[in-house]
Amino acid sequence: MFKSFLRWTMVIIIGAGISFLIWRYTRPVPVEVAVKPVTRGTVERTVANTRAGTVKACRRAKLSPSAGGQIASLPIKEGELVKKGDLLLQLWNDDLTAQAVLAEREVVSARSRSRSACLRAEVSQRNANRILKLRESNVVSEERTDNAVSQAAALAAECQATQTEVGVSEARLAVIKANLDRTRLVAPFNGVIAEINVELFEYVTPSPVGVATVPAVDIIDNTCFYVTAPIDEVDAADIRVGMPARVTMDAFSGRSFKGKVHRIADYVLDIEKQARTVDVEVTFGNPEDIDNLLAGYSADIEIILDVRRDVLRLPTEAVMEGRRIYVFLPDQGKVEARNTRIGLSNWDLTELIEGIGPDELVVVNVDNPELEDGAAAVRLKEKP
Repeated sequence: MFKSFLRWTMVIIIGAGISFLIWRYTRPVPVEVAVKPVTRGTVERTVANTRAGTVKACRRAKLSPSAGGQIASLPIKEGELVKKGDLLLQLWNDDLTAQAVLAEREVVSARSRSRSACLRAEVSQRNANRILKLRESNVVSEERTDNAVSQAAALAAECQATQTEVGVSEARLAVIKANLDRTRLVAPFNGVIAEINVELFEYVTPSPVGVATVPAVDIIDNTCFYVTAPIDEVDAADIRVGMPARVTMDAFSGRSFKGKVHRIADYVLDIEKQARTVDVEVTFGNPEDIDNLLAGYSADIEIILDVRRDVLRLPTEAVMEGRRIYVFLPDQGKVEARNTRIGLSNWDLTELIEGIGPDELVVVNVDNPELEDGAAAVRLKEKP
């Protein structure tokens, strides 16, 4: 009897052990899921540039003298701040300077001759007027009257001729000064000298028509910057001037700058082997943000089309096709598929209208092929 009891006990134990081993090695392996909670906050609908944008100065001038010659003066250095009207470069122009001095003196001389002639004409006209009155009383002869009137008319014509000569002299002086100005390069606005491509005493020649040459001086207005970036033609239709935007730059990692859409290009760029895009310009909202900016920085823009505040939101990476979302149920050790309603969405966050409650955990590694509704799951440990 006792032996029979032991035998059956051993059979039961062995059977239980085999069953346990079968269950252990045949049970489904829990899917490891990365999860994030549903939170409450702000969701924005945005569009961003398709390729890197560029920080540009509001005013930039690449200057060269309009006349050829030898550089006689180059009083600037790269990185130097200059004011509007400051001399940047001057060619040898001693001959034109001398011609200008001569022309100025000719103008002075012509004005003196004109004043003298006109004074004589005034005196002669007054004298002719007196003789005409005397002629009415038959005090003077008709011949004397005619001579006085003729002389007054001749002197008046001489006055007019000398005034014309003054105008000719002034025009000649203006031509010489214009030629003189062609030998000088001055700053068109306040800015900083970005680049100088010539040397003192070097000979320069103006660019031939239709042929671009390296500018002598590159000047940049360092008090005003904007960003221009290409936006896909599909997204460009929703953008309006004045919309808020954010600017990020590799040079200022982890920092974003407030901006505003300033201009939308009037045409679509159709470049071979590239998507069709529209250039959008964004200006900076805070003057302090441009203190350390440099023209040429690469930049990205994100234009805010719409905003929802104080709404439920979840990571966009958790939303699958058909707005299906997997929710992790830690108490039950499984995941549950739910169909939801969503609203605004961007690359990071999506507005949740219904289907999931606050603080529930949604699965974000939805590319796991083992993920399915009701699958056993375990939370993936986050890396420290």
